[in-house]
Amino acid sequence: MKRLIEKGLMFGNLIHVDSPALVERYNRALVHLTGKKTALADFHIDISGYSPEVGDELGDHLYLNHNGVNRQFILLSTSQKTAPLLNAKFSTCRGILRQFIGENEAQLFALCARDAVGGELVNSVHDVEDPRRLFDIRKIRIEADTTKGTVHDAERLAQMVNRFKTEQDAWFDDLLIAEMIGVAKRTGDVVRNPVRLKDMEFQQDNFWTAHFGGVYIFRGVEHPAAICAGDKTQLGDVPIKYVFDMSERNRIAKFLDLNGLVEPITKARGIDAAAILRQKMDFIVVDAAQDAGMDLTGATRRDIRILARSHASRLPEEWHGLNALASWAEGLGDWPRISSQHPAYFLTLRAADHADRDLVNMLLAELAPMDIRQLFICHKQLFYRLYASWTDTKKSYVVDFLDREYQVDKAGARDALFGHRDAPMEEPAPPRDDIVTRVGPWGAVGR
Repeated sequence: MKRLIEKGLMFGNLIHVDSPALVERYNRALVHLTGKKTALADFHIDISGYSPEVGDELGDHLYLNHNGVNRQFILLSTSQKTAPLLNAKFSTCRGILRQFIGENEAQLFALCARDAVGGELVNSVHDVEDPRRLFDIRKIRIEADTTKGTVHDAERLAQMVNRFKTEQDAWFDDLLIAEMIGVAKRTGDVVRNPVRLKDMEFQQDNFWTAHFGGVYIFRGVEHPAAICAGDKTQLGDVPIKYVFDMSERNRIAKFLDLNGLVEPITKARGIDAAAILRQKMDFIVVDAAQDAGMDLTGATRRDIRILARSHASRLPEEWHGLNALASWAEGLGDWPRISSQHPAYFLTLRAADHADRDLVNMLLAELAPMDIRQLFICHKQLFYRLYASWTDTKKSYVVDFLDREYQVDKAGARDALFGHRDAPMEEPAPPRDDIVTRVGPWGAVGR
């Protein structure tokens, strides 16, 4: 994992907390939310305020995410909105937090100037020991306040001000006036500078969860289904008609097609389909070279393609299917029929343009993990888990590729691949040098 950290491909873009004032505010919020406290003088936090270093210190990497549901958060700065979300248990959490910060940025900026803001992503489910509980998750609302209760006090003061203005004898109510003065000392002038966070609620129809080995739940589509990365029998009797596992490729393909969730790369507008397919072929060659024990350290795209020509007969069916499709896209061959039974099928697709395209691209990355670029962009947790099992040769090639050919223009690459510039997780920026030596390859990310 150190290679990834050094290149900014892991734990990048975290927020460095290194001032005594910020550490003290973080501890106030941490005690308020969890009853725990850190003795660290500096550490790094993600968008939710989770710190891998603090998780190591406490021996609990779910200290802000008890039971993996109702994630709590600590905001020290609105700049956290660009940070990734580590240890995500639900695919929607980072988007919710980012939208909450964006919609309340001015208020949060003012509140964070004096205190930490702590809160929770609240739903009606407090544990998911029974898989059926996942289907009880319908809406998420956000509850947030400073550790000193500034938002609550401001709402209370606003109500008292309204009473003072509207009730007939309020001018003579010394108790009301004294209470208003006392609260105003803590909140400031809420008439000129209102302190209010928007009430926000988020519908949860389609999402991924890390629970039960990974489950994709699609309820907000015409033909609902759940797709399991693990053994679907462990879900038991759940309130959805169709449940698939990753081996049921034909049924998943039909589900994606019936709901209009995907489109062939070759039919997508404004992209170089052949170039994308050729790059996917290179990744398949790298996979085959790993199995053959070849050393790919420092290999260029030209080296990989020479290797492919020399050993074409030994490459898997995925490579040959993509080769035929790329040749057609370049006008050099006939249209190849690649059905859902073909092992290359999911490599030929991307999400269509709809609200759940990030979720669908995440699913496609898991169905076709040979495409390490899509895997890294769309499903980082799975990428990190698989990376740990690769040979040093493949690790070296993948890190070099992502650093050399992807990080130089991440937004452009995402736009070319998926038709938009956003991805399920904010792309990391190169980390400070000190994090490489202090962080280490925490096991928490893959858990």
